Amino acid sequence: MNKTVVQVSGVTRTFMVSQGFLRGKKPLHAVNGIDLAINQGDVVALVGESGCGKTTLAKMILGLLPPTSGTIKIDGQPIDQMKRLDIARNLQPIFQDPYSSLNPRKSIGSIITLPLKVQKDSNPETWRQRVEEMMEIVGLPARLYNNYPNQLSGGQRQRIAIARALINNPRIVICDEPTSALDVSVQSQILNLLQELRQKLGLTYLIISHNLAVVEHIATKVAVMYLGHIVEEAATETLFASPGHPYTQALLQSVLTPDPDLGIPDTHLGAAYPNPIDPPSGCTFHPRCQFAFETCRHDLPQLKQAKDRKIACHLSDNPNHRNSHK
Repeated sequence: MNKTVVQVSGVTRTFMVSQGFLRGKKPLHAVNGIDLAINQGDVVALVGESGCGKTTLAKMILGLLPPTSGTIKIDGQPIDQMKRLDIARNLQPIFQDPYSSLNPRKSIGSIITLPLKVQKDSNPETWRQRVEEMMEIVGLPARLYNNYPNQLSGGQRQRIAIARALINNPRIVICDEPTSALDVSVQSQILNLLQELRQKLGLTYLIISHNLAVVEHIATKVAVMYLGHIVEEAATETLFASPGHPYTQALLQSVLTPDPDLGIPDTHLGAAYPNPIDPPSGCTFHPRCQFAFETCRHDLPQLKQAKDRKIACHLSDNPNHRNSHK
């Protein structure tokens, strides 16, 4: 079994949100008791609707946001006991929009070189050579070294962001919607590049995405988040072949197919997403779940091991309630 490189245990993150003038503040539990293990060489995908807590969790793993409670460990060391530069040496992000994450006033060469300067690399005479080598690895010709981001396409800019993230040889890369800002024709190129880099450089990925086609293509394991909780976690093939949680089933049913005869898919979720400041009692998914029964309305299910997956659903213990709706 591969070594666990990131261990998230009981992590929560609460924000106090204003209710308006003279109405005080209420807590918003953006991440609510998350347990997650990322093993060396894994590609773990976090999926879920916008606002479910995916990016907040990623920011905590990167050390950009302290958890309200719980622990995050990198190679067994608590992240709150690590120096910022040590965290950055091990973990690097690739953001959603490559243009907004790149300084338009800096050349490509200086953008990719910056992490070497920040980490005070001891061989500045080798920087340009290393940057040009990394550019070649990510598919950018070295002749673009002195160009600027606005002179390149969206796909090329994302390659710059990838080169910058990898120049210091991190072991873990956190990709927040790495292809959603790109043209469809370019998305597959970037995904294939990430796969190649994983094999060549021995990388471990945490991918944040709502695009299930991307997840199925690149991930080895999927964790499904809903309203701050992980509700299902399984190997990618297992989850896509037989989703266990009703929310996972609805997400997979929402994927458009190229068959025009099938029309727009019906997820049976309705339009209303719960208010995270005032979440439902019991299982937070129960108001949108077609299989919900009385226990779901009062008791919050815990994430438990069930055969080939982890799942937080009362139906896993009471399959007859699901069958009664068929």
